[in-house]
Amino acid sequence: MKTSFATGALASLAALALAGCSYVNPITTQENYAASDGSQVQMGAVEGLNLIVVSPGAGEPGTLIGTLHNSSAEDIDVQVTFDGETMTTVTVPAGQNQQLGPADGATEVPGTTEVLPGLTTEAALMSSTDGTFTVEVPVMDGTLPEYADVLAELG
Repeated sequence: MKTSFATGALASLAALALAGCSYVNPITTQENYAASDGSQVQMGAVEGLNLIVVSPGAGEPGTLIGTLHNSSAEDIDVQVTFDGETMTTVTVPAGQNQQLGPADGATEVPGTTEVLPGLTTEAALMSSTDGTFTVEVPVMDGTLPEYADVLAELG
């Protein structure tokens, strides 16, 4: 009887000790993060995902690429700018994504101000339902092959 009580107590203590790991240390796999080169921003029902400015080179204007996702049941207009001058209105359909960039079916968000690849620039996104949000987005050039294709589409 003493052995089974001791075994049960030991098993309970071990289970409690092992369960304490997640109590003391946060579970990082449950945290939201940008899993790519780009930045993200949550604007109420609209989320900006993998936002990146792509430029042909130092001192040249660029274009914003990424995705806007609308989790609401209504279309939402988002005004987007990253140069403080040129504002592009993007309609994000209810429950869908809207791609940003020069590809077919995407909405191009150009800028006129010179940007520097390797640094960041501030993008402003104004949702018709949730206000204005700003996010620092990285500026990339054609050094990485995945962005060379985007630059070729800009032509």
